[in-house]
Amino acid sequence: MRLADSAPLRLAPRHLATLRALLAQHVPQADVWAYGSRVTGGAHEGNDLDRVLRGAMETAQPVAALVEALQASDLPMLVEVHDWAHLPASFRAEIARGFVVLQAGRDGDFVPMSWPASHTEEGSR
Repeated sequence: MRLADSAPLRLAPRHLATLRALLAQHVPQADVWAYGSRVTGGAHEGNDLDRVLRGAMETAQPVAALVEALQASDLPMLVEVHDWAHLPASFRAEIARGFVVLQAGRDGDFVPMSWPASHTEEGSR
């Protein structure tokens, strides 16, 4: 699977690189999706970046460390982090309508039932 580039996220390439490095360091096992205005349109540079982590987290410690690292980073926007397992079904359905993949987890056990091409770099070309 190829991951989304910075264009669909309305995010500078250097900020995407920072974000991906922090994800790989703190939650390498998680699938990470971006959603919200930076994906669906209407975002400006100062908008937050909404992300959801999918995958088994044995403890909350890696997520807390990620949030801390994001706050300490030079990213010019607030980055919201949510755990898929703790979201209501209605919110999951809303996210599934419009997201891009920031990171495919290292566990490799998550395979969506259908993966619309628009959610990957290949589909954004």
